[in-house]
Amino acid sequence: MQDNIEHSIITKYRKKIWRPFMRAICDYDMIKENDKVAVCISGGKDSFLLAKCMQELKLHGKVSFDLVFLVMDPGYSDTNLHKIIKNAEELNIPIEVVKSDIFAVSTKLDAKHPCYMCARMRRGFLYQHAKDLGCNKIALGHHFDDVVETILLSMFYGGEFKTMMPKLRSKNFTNMELIRPLYLVKESDIISFWENHNFTFIHCACSVADNVESNSKRLEIKMLLKELASKNPIIIQNIFKSSERVNLNTILSYEKDGTITSFEDKY
Repeated sequence: MQDNIEHSIITKYRKKIWRPFMRAICDYDMIKENDKVAVCISGGKDSFLLAKCMQELKLHGKVSFDLVFLVMDPGYSDTNLHKIIKNAEELNIPIEVVKSDIFAVSTKLDAKHPCYMCARMRRGFLYQHAKDLGCNKIALGHHFDDVVETILLSMFYGGEFKTMMPKLRSKNFTNMELIRPLYLVKESDIISFWENHNFTFIHCACSVADNVESNSKRLEIKMLLKELASKNPIIIQNIFKSSERVNLNTILSYEKDGTITSFEDKY
């Protein structure tokens, strides 16, 4: 099964997964010679595909780099943790499981916004552990749909225009960088890939997820985009392109490095 999965990434799914994966790697200059990358596996479909793509890149790519595969256990149930370990074994991904109590702590710190607090704490935990292992980068499994949803979330609920970046330098961990190699891969193609191979994965296994998910703003945006795409398939791609084609001559104001510049300043 493992050989079939690896083969299909660069054959059957070459156009929909491998090419956009490689385009993101190259266009955004994500991997350099002698990098050591910690691939962060949450247990979901996206991070497991990221792990397989990174393995293929290391095997067939032109740049020499090292990989480690981190599973940060923030308080999973035994059933969910077993599922992650079993999937990793079947996919030949040599994971390292690191335990924490982030689920419980994040809920205590911010009962109204536990998901936001959890995400921040998990990110910091992963940075620190990756750095302790000698890594200079962590790789997360965010995909194209996540990027587009983030644009609309920022506009609708944040009153600003910003997107999820393909790579970021850490502000709190020296010489550490975050990369998102699935940046141009569509979620529907990820789902299709794993369904084709009869694999199932855990979703967010947080103890409060069932209470939050139905009210999730991201879910609202996801459903809106689905409705819009059913009427005009190019809308989602155009939303993404809008983040590449910002015309500063037609913007009322913009912020850079904490400084706000108004159109009046240059009028």
